[in-house]
Amino acid sequence: MIIQLAILLLCVALFLLWWAGRQRRASGLPPGRIISSDTDRWDKVEKPLYDPISGLTGRPDYLVEENDFLIPIEVKSSRAPSLPHDSHIYQLAAYCLLVERTYGKRPPYGILRYRDQTFSIDYTPTLQNELENLLDAIRLQQRRGEAGRSHQEAARCARCGYRSICNQRL
Repeated sequence: MIIQLAILLLCVALFLLWWAGRQRRASGLPPGRIISSDTDRWDKVEKPLYDPISGLTGRPDYLVEENDFLIPIEVKSSRAPSLPHDSHIYQLAAYCLLVERTYGKRPPYGILRYRDQTFSIDYTPTLQNELENLLDAIRLQQRRGEAGRSHQEAARCARCGYRSICNQRL
């Protein structure tokens, strides 16, 4: 009876291990240890990453350690476009920059995970330079008071953290 119970428990454990691996592959997460998660599903959400040089603050949805690199992962709830939106690529690049400046390790790439597809985005010096140029342009617009709303979506405005002080809200 004890041997049969041990075999049953071993089979259940093997099934759960197989199922967990299948779920992880379906999630789009790369192999490796999850270092942090920007969701309260597992644990208390950690404080955001901050870079005083660029003034950026943020936290990727997941940070996975893979082959001595830290890989930021941004999860989008929408279906994947044919190519990732530029704004999503720059958001991921900003997370790569934050990881590099916070941990001292430059990620070779980041991952954009949509509901139905995953994109690996190389974090190249060219992409970093484009991000820094974009940040400079944003700061210049802010100093000049020219930073305007970039959309016509009332629902997006309703969720905005600046809604209470914005003179362009919908």
